[in-house]
Amino acid sequence: MSDMIARTLYRFIGQVPGRLSMPGTNGYAAATAIWPKRVGRMPRAVIHCRTSEDVQLAIRAARECDLPLSVRGGGHDWAGRALCEGIVIDLSEMNAVTVDAANRTARIAGGARAADVAVTDRFGLAAVTGSVGAVGMAGLTSRGGYGSLIGRFGLALDNLVAAEVVLANGRIVVADPENERELFWALRGGGGNFGVVTRMNHRVHHVPSVHSGLLFYPFSETKAVLEACAEIATSAPEELTAQVGCVGTPDGTSMAFVWVTWSGRSGEGEIRVAPFLKLGTLLAGAVEAKSYGASLTAFDPYLVNGQRTFMESCWLPSLDRSGIDIFIDAMESAVSSGCAMFTHEFRGAAARVPVETTAFGLRRDHVLIEILATFIDHSDEVEEQRHFQWMRATLRAFDAMSLPGGYPNFLPQGDADRAAKSYGGNSERLIRAKRQYDPDNVFSSVIPLPVSRGKGHAAMSA
Repeated sequence: MSDMIARTLYRFIGQVPGRLSMPGTNGYAAATAIWPKRVGRMPRAVIHCRTSEDVQLAIRAARECDLPLSVRGGGHDWAGRALCEGIVIDLSEMNAVTVDAANRTARIAGGARAADVAVTDRFGLAAVTGSVGAVGMAGLTSRGGYGSLIGRFGLALDNLVAAEVVLANGRIVVADPENERELFWALRGGGGNFGVVTRMNHRVHHVPSVHSGLLFYPFSETKAVLEACAEIATSAPEELTAQVGCVGTPDGTSMAFVWVTWSGRSGEGEIRVAPFLKLGTLLAGAVEAKSYGASLTAFDPYLVNGQRTFMESCWLPSLDRSGIDIFIDAMESAVSSGCAMFTHEFRGAAARVPVETTAFGLRRDHVLIEILATFIDHSDEVEEQRHFQWMRATLRAFDAMSLPGGYPNFLPQGDADRAAKSYGGNSERLIRAKRQYDPDNVFSSVIPLPVSRGKGHAAMSA
């Protein structure tokens, strides 16, 4: 580390003692242990922020050092974008959530995860989140936010009421429908391209409980199970969502799964989920009444720190028989038990939002496909290539039926062409907002926007 960089960082230490972690320390190790495992050069330093003013100082330190900058929000970031080789702003201590039950809003700090927001359960309320408790709310909200409440209440970003943001020049602003309106528009889908979100206000909804559960079926019955789910979806009320897919098992085989959630009237829950229990030979799982927060733990066992992960995705108009055949073919050729495929629904309230209302670019019914190849890192290049090639081959198999672009939160770094297609007619407006709020591109998130690039860059983890 150069003398200039060291001097700048030590000056920062003097302003906020105990907030800087260097390689080899416990604080550094904890902050860089994200899902999945980081590959490549590790950060030079981590700055642990507790206030918006801390974030201001951290941005200034990174810019003075002429170092890349990234933001660790929830710490759930499949591509490791939250850990750049420069300075990481760690928001994990900024995880407070305050619920205003009377006005049905929640004030959510920038480092809070979906599991933290589950404090709304005690009020019989729910915030719109993703599918797992480990995901960071700021990163999730700024890029989209598919989840089990999507049909009823839309994306997570559709429920953002206001956001406090620290901009690249250090200015702290509040973006809402009345103030910094262009920034508010861009934040809802444009990712971490505009600054560090240190606080959000979200609408929360009356959802005292859900009927939810993860059900597993034999792989040999995948076609029948997935086709039956697709048929149910054609007439399902918006309160009913089903995420389907296939996962590998330790014995080298695969299973089909269905994650079903009913978020409507509790008295209808058992009736609404009953058809999913009869899709085939149920191997494991159950659907039970539980709080919404408790339903977010279904996939926690599969998010293991220390594992490498390749990931790709695409948008399909629907999951029809051709798409289901690709699921089956891909899993039959899976290279390890770490290979998996999932779907995420987009319909109902999410599809009724006019596309120009937010930066999010696809407001029609569709299915998001997620392709995962996870393995233990033993620095084995052959194993790495086998998993990467399986993932890419699976993605290519969907080419003929997929929609342009893809979910920006799941696109690989540097995929500017697909990112532009993802925003469609919103692309030019999003680029103008980027040039207005971050002309030096200090914050370059997972979503690459074509602006002049500065030396520093930042991405917020979901």
